Amino acid sequence: MTTGDALGRMVAHLDAARIPYLLTGSFAASVHGFLRTTYDFDFVIDPDAASLTAFLARLAPDEYYVDEATAKSALQRRAMFNVIDQATQWKFDLIVSRRDDFALNQFDRRTRAVVAGIDVWVASAEDVVLSKLVWARSGNSERQLRDVGGVVAVQGEALDRTYVEGWAQRLGVEDLWRKVLGALPPG
Repeated sequence: MTTGDALGRMVAHLDAARIPYLLTGSFAASVHGFLRTTYDFDFVIDPDAASLTAFLARLAPDEYYVDEATAKSALQRRAMFNVIDQATQWKFDLIVSRRDDFALNQFDRRTRAVVAGIDVWVASAEDVVLSKLVWARSGNSERQLRDVGGVVAVQGEALDRTYVEGWAQRLGVEDLWRKVLGALPPG
């Protein structure tokens, strides 16, 4: 079973349960920037109680590891839970949308892309940049900032910097945004 198989199965489960999702994290950064290896898929999901229950019911215990209580708690707390594909050992970090202005905006701006041969909803380049800046702030991660630099370098003029700068200010990561821009080679 390939990476694409694991991703395709997870997307099919989310779609069947009617859970809106978007791929974010390193895979999304690779769509919009430089390729980077990673060991998990990061999804922002927006389930309600019924769709989450339907999703969990689709995950056969001999195929997936998921702690149902943790998943249901994550829905209540608007937090993250994990699902592990036991055939491939791919880990899926499922981040329940906070449903704040930024999170809702991400869903409005998501785009379709092919990742590992699978057609999926992916966070926009700008929202990947902003999410990575927020993660860098919470974890002081230079790797997140390198991912942001890769997206900025590859997207060039196509990146809506006005959008990024406005949200960077609102999210309290404008200093990290300036740091990334200052580290980019001229031109």
